[in-house]
Amino acid sequence: MNNAIFQFREPKNEPVYSYASGTPERKLLQEELERQYKKAIEIPLIIGGKEVKTGKMGKVVMPTEHGHVLANYHQVTEKEVHMAIEAAMKAKKEWEDTPWVDRCSIMMKAAELMAKKYRYVINAATMLGQGKNPYQAEIDAPCEAIDFLRFNAYFASQIYAEQPVSDNTVINRLEYRPLEGFVYTISPFNFTAIACNLNIAPVLMGNVTVWKPATTAILSNYYIMQIMKEAGLPDGVINFLPGSGAVISDIVFNSPDFAGVHFTGSTSTFNNFWRTIANNVEKYKTYPKIVGETGGKDFIFAHKSADPLELAVAIVRGSFEYQGQKCSAASRAYIPKSLWKNTLKEINSMMQTVKMGDVRDFTNFVNAVIDEKAFDTITKYIDKAKKSKDAEIVFGGGYDKSVGYYIEPTLIEAKTPDFDTMSVELFGPVMTVYIYEDKKYTETLHLCDTTSAYALTGSIFARDRYAMLEAFETLKYAAGNFYINDKPTGAVVGNQPFGGARASGTNDKAGSALNLYRWVSPRCIKETLLPFTDYTYPFLQPNKK
Repeated sequence: MNNAIFQFREPKNEPVYSYASGTPERKLLQEELERQYKKAIEIPLIIGGKEVKTGKMGKVVMPTEHGHVLANYHQVTEKEVHMAIEAAMKAKKEWEDTPWVDRCSIMMKAAELMAKKYRYVINAATMLGQGKNPYQAEIDAPCEAIDFLRFNAYFASQIYAEQPVSDNTVINRLEYRPLEGFVYTISPFNFTAIACNLNIAPVLMGNVTVWKPATTAILSNYYIMQIMKEAGLPDGVINFLPGSGAVISDIVFNSPDFAGVHFTGSTSTFNNFWRTIANNVEKYKTYPKIVGETGGKDFIFAHKSADPLELAVAIVRGSFEYQGQKCSAASRAYIPKSLWKNTLKEINSMMQTVKMGDVRDFTNFVNAVIDEKAFDTITKYIDKAKKSKDAEIVFGGGYDKSVGYYIEPTLIEAKTPDFDTMSVELFGPVMTVYIYEDKKYTETLHLCDTTSAYALTGSIFARDRYAMLEAFETLKYAAGNFYINDKPTGAVVGNQPFGGARASGTNDKAGSALNLYRWVSPRCIKETLLPFTDYTYPFLQPNKK
């Protein structure tokens, strides 16, 4: 028996490849893109480690070329949901009894597989299937996924080492048990790394999962399952169920063994989950853990002391990278009148060079939005702004879905601070700017705080430290991740733990130990070394005469 007390050391973040012209990684990625583009694969369900084919088929297409099929996938039915729950519960006992170092070792091997053997596979799948350019795909999958795997092992070391005080009479210790049941994971289309972490965070702590991947991210998510299996993850620990969320959720939320949900997606869906769980709470063996990161209406706020060029770069990058399809993407800005002319000049200069098109052309900064539903929703609001007397399209506003779901980066100037696009989450390449009078800085800070129901990310641009501090305090609850003189996107695992509150979720901070704490149910154990042999206490003695 190995009696060593082992700890994983704090890792370094995975280096990001540049894919610059002439680099070997650019050539290798382009070759993998071509390989995946030319061959459509078949994607099964994976239940208890076995491939399951239902014959009820769906298609994975490219957002930038929606007539091109990348994969055909089997869709779950009610039968397979029950099979997945059964497989998870069957795997649970052996997995939770597996030493935590061994569980972490599997995660560390998966990270190395992603970093080396499968780096270009998972990157290309994310580019083609989810419409990301090479840099956006690289920072997501593999880099952030790798960081989650490695840093979570380090965080687990810290958690398991955290023990209560003992003295000479007793030994006190904490056991970090997994939850009593299975965890339901529902992942979004926009980050392959999030799909990975929604599963591996609870799994690392000894739990088992039933996983509903986003339909528009099935390709990269399927490769994650294959990587985890090659890394040594036992069968049934994660069960992969592409298909209808409604079919899966109805059965999962009625299972007595349901113990938690790990979710990233829309606020409305999460609210419905919460209501359903509350209505079913008496069915469960334990109160479920409800963990979610939902919507955002993320802001950039500028003080008159800000630098126009720095502000312009933050708007262009923060709003239009990955077509604004990040939970953290900047989608509203408050800019003082004295800065607006120079800031807009800088933005216009940059936008003259921005190209939009297919992900396989590395010169394109902007690609297509994820699907037709997203396209129709976003363009409806652009059209509304075009017709409204309370808004003006400053640039962009064009769109075309004949080949791919392309929407031009669009800047709207709102004449009123409560115009729809200042408060509604669009999840697309649309930034709305409200220009305020310089003297109304304090008043406009309060507008920013109260205009939107969300509170995910936000930033302040200022060189005046007092103005910066005022924003920092006034917007205290307006963002779970707050940036000073930077765009409100780009959180890095282990550096900026991510999550927001209000309508943006439960703020459980993925990328830190805080999230892992949610997936344990601690047991405190007290061992008394010399048990008492007399029930009485000194206070029971009679008064002395």
